[in-house]
Amino acid sequence: MVKYIEIKSPAKINIGLDIVSKRADGYHNLQTIFYPLYELYDIIKIERSHEFSFTSSKKELNDDNNLIVKAKNLLEKKFSRKLPVNIHLEKNIPVGAGLGGGSSNAASVLLALNDMFNLGMKKDILIRYALELGSDVPFFIKAKPAIGKSRGEILIEVKLNITKPFLIVNPGIHISTKEAFANIQPKESKIDFKAINENDLNNISLFNKLFKNDFEEYVFKTYPEISDIKKIMTDNGALFSLMSGSGSTVYGIFKDIGTAEKVRKSFPSKYLSMVLEGDF
Repeated sequence: MVKYIEIKSPAKINIGLDIVSKRADGYHNLQTIFYPLYELYDIIKIERSHEFSFTSSKKELNDDNNLIVKAKNLLEKKFSRKLPVNIHLEKNIPVGAGLGGGSSNAASVLLALNDMFNLGMKKDILIRYALELGSDVPFFIKAKPAIGKSRGEILIEVKLNITKPFLIVNPGIHISTKEAFANIQPKESKIDFKAINENDLNNISLFNKLFKNDFEEYVFKTYPEISDIKKIMTDNGALFSLMSGSGSTVYGIFKDIGTAEKVRKSFPSKYLSMVLEGDF
């Protein structure tokens, strides 16, 4: 019997994010490429217990609205049984930052509880349950580079390996996804990501032609500080820079770690900033 599981719950960025249309169910159809950041992750520790408890290194996350608790509750409902565990979250991914931290945590809990309690869920069932928790959650069941369509749950894995370093900068501005969607005008994509061949997809010099983030227009206008982050990156040698998700994190891809580190030091110390080596 598995009594303890410790799992790394990675972040993601969006390489391109097109909001294509609003659906009858209130959600939006989109097109994006999800790219995992394995070097930036939360740690989730799960231990069998007599009753359920959840704690986090960030006290404000300790409530029943946390996707970790919702994931556990969903499985209890689906399997009509209690899953008594202590779950502790060590939070490193910034909250509400467009990096998918909460979604990743939910997927990690689905995977871990499936193993711990021998629930026997195959990947297709896990993905279906993941979608009940949120549009980004299905991606994290496998956490491999993938085109996301529909709400983001239709996933087509792609061979994409970015070997250059990333600079990740988050100014600590919390942007509600609901707010971002409410202020966007959906439009058809000019480029079908599925039609991009593997060579072009791995050619960073083409990224500026191929990819944009439709949320940037509203977010940059409303929060100029976020627009400034992207400008500083592009003015200082970023090969490509984009806001991730609905913000407020902006990332840049640089030719080498030295350049990325130099640019990182130009941002205020109150910002969360890090250089990730790439080549995952």
